Amino acid sequence: MVTGLFRDRDSAERAYNSVTTRGYSDKDVNLLMSDETREKHFVDGRETELGNKALEGAGTGAAIGGTVGATLAAIAAIGTTVALPGLGLLVAGPIAAALAGAGAGGATGGIIGALVGAGIPEERVKHYEKGLKEGGIVMGVTPRSDEDAEYFEREWKNHHGEEVYR
Repeated sequence: MVTGLFRDRDSAERAYNSVTTRGYSDKDVNLLMSDETREKHFVDGRETELGNKALEGAGTGAAIGGTVGATLAAIAAIGTTVALPGLGLLVAGPIAAALAGAGAGGATGGIIGALVGAGIPEERVKHYEKGLKEGGIVMGVTPRSDEDAEYFEREWKNHHGEEVYR
């Protein structure tokens, strides 16, 4: 899985666009953010795919925007979404199913365990956890080829992704 930490909505939107332009869907993308980050970046009336994904995960039920560049909303609307109110986190995408299946809704260890179980080194997960607490957005996608992995790594770094890992 290629993962990265993004400090603002615009950089996360651009990184998400790099995934969808490569033929991946919102169901291929994992997204983690705090409730506070969702409120700050996605409850502003600006409709994007990633933003809608964030809002849907929070139970707002926003529809995915149909315009090009509607990126962040889709991330918040992908497949399975788990809100972890005790932790103040929103988790969307395939990793949410792993968290739900593991009953990880109540413990930070569940999130760390799920991310480590997805192949992300524990040291990197700890950095992501710190970034989430500081208002960051963690995104991940499992590439279909080495070429896609290299592309995502390069693009995400170009879009101010931190701790981009593959």
